[in-house]
Parts: sequence; C-alpha cells; structure tokens
Amino acid sequence: MVNAIKGWFISCDVPMAQFIVNLNASMPASERFIVHMLDPTHMFVQPHVAEMIRSKIAEFRDQNSYEKPQ
Repeated sequence: MVNAIKGWFISCDVPMAQFIVNLNASMPASERFIVHMLDPTHMFVQPHVAEMIRSKIAEFRDQNSYEKPQ
C-alpha cells in the first residue's frame, strides 16, 4: 500500500535551508512542518506553512539587507 502526503518541495541554498530547519525546530512538536529532508538543499514540507515560510524568509532578508546611506 502506498501512502501519499500533500506538501511543498523546497529547493534552496544551504544557509536558507538551515534557516528553515531552525524555524521548524523552534516550533512546538505538534506544529513542526518539515516532512522529510531530502538532502542539505531540498526538503518536503506540509502545504499549510508555505505562506508562513515565505513571510519569515522575507523578514529575515529585510533584517539582513544593507541600504547605502544617502
């Protein structure tokens, strides 16, 4: 019998993957969203967290962006 799970496939660089893994680890056990780490740059996550991951990545990028003073 085959078991299928809906989800999102994420492909990213290693630092961003570590950010997502740490985000997952900071959640309570019942809310963790990584279904399977395929390799250091690819993962399969639950579909309901896609927008949350996008927003957290956007926040992270905004915090780590440099704007040249005028």
